[in-house]
Parts: sequence; structure tokens; C-alpha cells
Amino acid sequence: MNWHSVAVASLLVAGAATAKPFRYAEDQAPAIVNPLFTTTMSEARLSELLFEGLFTDDADLSTTPALAERFELADDLMSVELWLRKGVQFHDGHPFSAEDVVFTIEAMKSDQTLSTEAGRVRWIQQAEQLDSHRVRLSFAEPQPHPEDRLFFKILPAHRFRSTTVKRTDPFRANPIGTGPFMLERYNEDGSISLRRHESYRKTAGIDAVSMREVSDKKYQVGLLIYQSLEALVRVLPRDIALLDKDRNVELYPYQTNSWWYLGFNLERAPYGEPQVRQAIAQLVDVEGLLAPVGTGDLLSGPFVPSSPFYNHEVPRWEHNPEAGAAALEAAGYQRTEEGAWEKGGQPLSLTIRAHKTVDSAQEVVIALQSQLKAEGVQVRIDFLDEAAWKGAVWGDRDFDLIVSQWSFDRNEDIREQFHSAGSRNFTGYRNEAVDALLETARTARDPQDKKRALRDVHRIVRDDAPMVFLWTLDSYSAMGTSVRDVVIHPFYYFTWAADWRLQ
Repeated sequence: MNWHSVAVASLLVAGAATAKPFRYAEDQAPAIVNPLFTTTMSEARLSELLFEGLFTDDADLSTTPALAERFELADDLMSVELWLRKGVQFHDGHPFSAEDVVFTIEAMKSDQTLSTEAGRVRWIQQAEQLDSHRVRLSFAEPQPHPEDRLFFKILPAHRFRSTTVKRTDPFRANPIGTGPFMLERYNEDGSISLRRHESYRKTAGIDAVSMREVSDKKYQVGLLIYQSLEALVRVLPRDIALLDKDRNVELYPYQTNSWWYLGFNLERAPYGEPQVRQAIAQLVDVEGLLAPVGTGDLLSGPFVPSSPFYNHEVPRWEHNPEAGAAALEAAGYQRTEEGAWEKGGQPLSLTIRAHKTVDSAQEVVIALQSQLKAEGVQVRIDFLDEAAWKGAVWGDRDFDLIVSQWSFDRNEDIREQFHSAGSRNFTGYRNEAVDALLETARTARDPQDKKRALRDVHRIVRDDAPMVFLWTLDSYSAMGTSVRDVVIHPFYYFTWAADWRLQ
């Protein structure tokens, strides 16, 4: 190599090292970077950059191969054979193979792993490696479209000792996948630096990504305006007009498949009584809660209104204090002279718990406390950080009522939330009819049968009120005009980030 080649090579290396990153803000940095334990959207967004599934969405939200290359479904719909993409490498250079697919499925299914994503693979009875790039999946029930359910992220088998994977596994600090970007380092300021995966099957239009932790939403807006960020994942309604006036900022509307809810602990008195839950549902002014945080569609059940499974014939719980009071009286409560509800000398009281990092949760919870107190219900508030939230809600089930949101992919599989054996059924909800309908929906070959079953689930769950369904918000993302070719995935945001360009 002559001196000129050396000089050019040095400049290229220096340019790569100093390439301007695509910088985006999260209210709180992901607590863990391992797809087996994803519980927040910040974790899901980062996973889209680092990891891949066997299949993914194309721009029309139709299933398209990713790590799988093609598949062949058995005539009886009880198994599928997958041919995997060859030449794929993990970020450490190790080749991707069928072993990784089998390992990931077995780890997610393992009772010792305790994966929050276990429901995504429970329908797979067995995963069998046929050769280095061929896998057979067998099912407990017929699956007419298994490819639509194979979006979960694939982990590197060689980085784990067994299929018992723990949240504390060293992988959380040094995750590797096959995605378009790879982890470079965790920074002292809480940010996370990624760089382009050079062995990815296509060249990403962005050289580097920086996730910055910025808890103050107003400060996030300022950073974008002064070009210290390239993107805000979600713009609060109050900031839309300001950003819309900035010629260096582009707003991108996108629909999320997520909804807000109030969730009761049915295993804690008196919230195991349907009348009490229904009463509280009617004491809440949902429109009043929504007004300070944005605009959106009010809900009566566990789907968004654009979903084919949303039952538009089911009315939502209207704000009706008189009906709520009548329901409490029917449940044996009486109102004191001071206006408080009591039963057997014990006041009707509840503790509302909310996650600190959920956008606008503070405004919603404080408004909810004010509404319920005005109707004679004693209310205490706890805002929890990530560790405390998981311990209280998922571990100890130590709550009366929580305020949060669920986010779904386009399969809208709510089984884990409402089946009595669901891994995310933290409310303790049990209804045999709902269990049967959810099983029917999961195994239905006819899409109309699935639609009917889930619309019935919508109706029953609304009446039982283990949750009060609130709204799905209108969402906007904001990006600097230096980011080009942007198409945002409505559920996972960064799915197509490899196609974006940064000028």
C-alpha cells in the first residue's frame, strides 16, 4: 500500500469515528437490553435496532421474511419448516444458524427463565434443528399463518450457558444481535451509543445512533430545536404547534397500537367485587383525564377502534356519578355525612400506582385522584421507578389500582393479559368464557371466527371491568430535516430505521 492509500484509509477511519450520530431521546434509559425481558417501549425501540426476528413487517404491514428466507406449512397446519437466511452474522462475527432459533424458543418457553415474552412462543410445541439453516416448528393446535407470529427477536445461543436465562445475565450489559446497529458503549451520562453493523445484509443510511436519557419533555423540545437531537419519539400535544413552526423540524403523525387503562387488583378486597369496579368506572370522567394530555379515541375494550376485533356495539363506561353511587350502595357501602364511602366502618380507599417514565402519567394520576376524592373515595398515589414497578406489579402484586398502557403488534394478541393463565394477567382476572374464546381466537382457521371470538371477549371484559379502558392517543414524532427517507413503524418505531438517511 502506497502513502496515498494509507492517507485515504486514515481519513476514512477518522471520518467513521467522528460520523455524526442520529440522536434521539428517551424519558428514561432502557433498564435492560434483552428481548426476553422487554416491558417498556424504550426497551422495545432499542431492540428493533439491535435484534431481528424470523419475520417482520414490510411498509404495508404485511409479513415479510427477515432471518427466515422462506417457509413451508404442513398440510395439516400442525408444523412449519423454515429455511434460514445464510451468511448472516451476529455483531461479534459469529454466524447465525438454526441453533440460535431453537435456543431462543426454548429459553422463552423455559419456566426458569420467567420471560415476560413467553406468551409469544407458548403456541410452539417443539422447535427442532434439521440442519444448520433449517428448522421445524411443531404446534399444539393448527396454525394457518404461523409466520405472522414469528416476529420475536432471535438471541445468540453461543452467548448463554443454558436455556435458563436470567434478567441479571451478563448479556444485558453486552447484548449482540443480527440487527442493523450494534452496541458500542454505555456512557456515564446514561446515554447508549450504537454504530452501524457493517456485516448487515444492507448498508444502513445512518452511521451511528445515540440514545440520550432526557426526563424533562420541555428540555427534549429545546434540544431538538437547537439541533442537539435529531428526533423526539413522541411529541406532547402542547408542543406540536411550536415544533410545527420550526422549519428545521418535520412532524410525523403515526398510529400506535396501544391503549391506556386503569387496572384493578382483583385479588385484593374490595376490588374482587364487580360492582365496586363498575362503580369506580362510572365515577371516572375519562374525557376530563384525557384533555390535559392530548387527543385520541376513547375506548370501551381492549383494542383500538381501527382494529377488526373492536366491538363497536359495546358502550364504554360513561361518567355517571349517580349510577356509580347506586352500584356502591348495592355493594353495601354507605356515604357518611362528610361524603366518604364506608362499609362496616371501613372507608373505600385505594392506592394508585403509576410508572414514572410513562408519558403524561403524572397528569393523569393527579387528575384521577382529584376526581375520585370528589366522589368520596380516599386515594393515595405512588409513582414508581422501573425496579419498584416490576417488584410491586409483576412480583408482589402489591397495588389496588394502576395507571399504565399496553402496546401491541398487529396481531393484537391479548391472551396474556386476560386469560386466567396469561403471563401478563397481573390483575388476577379469571373468566372461563373468556378463556375459551381466547383459545378459539388463537386456533381459528377462519378469520371471521377469530373476529367473532375477540369481539365477544371485548364485550365480556368490558362488563367484568378488571380494567377501565381509557383511550388510544394520537401520536406525533418530530425529527430534524437532516433525517431523510423516514417511515415510522406504528408499533415499534425503529423497524425500518436502516432505510433512513442522515445528512
